[in-house]
Amino acid sequence: MGFRIATDRSNALARFRKGMFGPHALAFLPAVMLGAYWFGGEGALLVFAVTTPALLAFTGSLRFPWEKAPKRDNVTGLPGRDRLLTCLDDAMSDGANALGDPPVCVVIEIDNAAALSAQFGDGGAETILRACADRVRETLREADITTALKPGRFGMALAKTPRTDLESMIQLAGRMQDALGQPISLDGTRVLLTACVGFALPSRVPDQTGESLLDAAESALDEAQKAGPGSIRAFSQGMRPRVSVPDNLTKEVVRALDEGEIKPWFQPQVSTHTGELTGFEALARWEHPEKGQVAPAAFLPAIAEAGLFERLGEVMLFHTLSALRTWDQSGLHVPNVAVNFSPDELRDPRLFEKIRWELDRFDLAPSRLVVEVLENVVAQSEDDMTTRNIAALSRLGCGIDLDNFGTGHASISNIRRFDVTRIKIDRSFISQVDTDRDQQNMVAAILTMAERLGLETLGEGVETHGEHAMLAQLGCGHVQGYSIARPMRFCETSDWIAAHHAKIPPVPDIGPRARDA
Repeated sequence: MGFRIATDRSNALARFRKGMFGPHALAFLPAVMLGAYWFGGEGALLVFAVTTPALLAFTGSLRFPWEKAPKRDNVTGLPGRDRLLTCLDDAMSDGANALGDPPVCVVIEIDNAAALSAQFGDGGAETILRACADRVRETLREADITTALKPGRFGMALAKTPRTDLESMIQLAGRMQDALGQPISLDGTRVLLTACVGFALPSRVPDQTGESLLDAAESALDEAQKAGPGSIRAFSQGMRPRVSVPDNLTKEVVRALDEGEIKPWFQPQVSTHTGELTGFEALARWEHPEKGQVAPAAFLPAIAEAGLFERLGEVMLFHTLSALRTWDQSGLHVPNVAVNFSPDELRDPRLFEKIRWELDRFDLAPSRLVVEVLENVVAQSEDDMTTRNIAALSRLGCGIDLDNFGTGHASISNIRRFDVTRIKIDRSFISQVDTDRDQQNMVAAILTMAERLGLETLGEGVETHGEHAMLAQLGCGHVQGYSIARPMRFCETSDWIAAHHAKIPPVPDIGPRARDA
């Protein structure tokens, strides 16, 4: 209530000032000056000439060149972080007095927003962000404040009422997610998005300042993003504080690689026909001894900037092959593990010999290693070192996975040239495939093409059992995602494999002895 009263008072004052001293009032200035001279002579005219500019400047009707207008986001037109902090600070100070409760801070971010430009181009990404900004604002009340914190992330200050509690905020967050989840039409393409939401109730934040409230909401968002796409989290006192990337991040990453803090976590891949485990994907994860988990989006750019992708690749390959050998020694059947290779690594002339030597050292067949290559690498590569490396690894017997298929515009000739053995259908096509007919048609077309080319298929980012079931019905051979399991530490994989194997029903015996019985 206090937030709404403060906002209404500010808006009323602004309308009054605009009406009395706005630019349109300057149209009457010559007539007013003539009247002053007519009734008061030169003295009145002089006083009027001196006091009028001062009055206009004081009321804000005149803007001086050195005065900066409030910053707004170039794409959405929304105000920025400073506006949100000012609004939160003002409302919280008012709420601490007589105007009521301070506001609730909400932060919502589109999942994988950084990939929008790569997938749809800069123009398409801007159209999507503008549509998202409009939908967020339409979900809220007129007195609520919406700002753009960064591309794809929106911050809001919501007027708190006596009925505003944890349950009502979760419902509101769900409505915002539903609004953003509606298809966006882009040049005949239906774009489907998901978003994570974090919010902070003022009663749960120790320091009653705008900065503390926004930090708490962003901490909740970080926790939501760790939980997976489309998650919602509320800030609580026991929540781990936000990971702040240090200024000397490059040195931190080097130390982390040398001290074994960055290791692969493994996410299972299963067959849609039998349910059996068909492999794992190795994903780089950093467990900082003090800050906890550092998101890949935070440290991978630092690795790229420092030129350490080759070192990261060596770490990932060593731990992956070690895991395969340990599983074999334990009697656990893991057919293969997929490892992502960056464009820098694929351009390394020594890559083929390095991988072959490592496979020999661990006494593993090449088929146990799957090389994951991004589709945009395949689409953009000519007959260069990248092509020769991938072709050589394919001839050696390694599997070649084409990752993020559908986002990089790889041609069929390139798929053939790189000897791709399996395509991983990007999550943007998997999302809501169980309920969206257009998604089903798109996935069916990809599966038909793959079948004609003799390629295996894997749906990645499968988040629900409905998506899993629909992919199986359409004929997708393998699936991977949170509906099966989240990425896990190596030490957790053995128990998961045993538990998963126990859930698979035995294949019925339909041989001659079964018929005779």
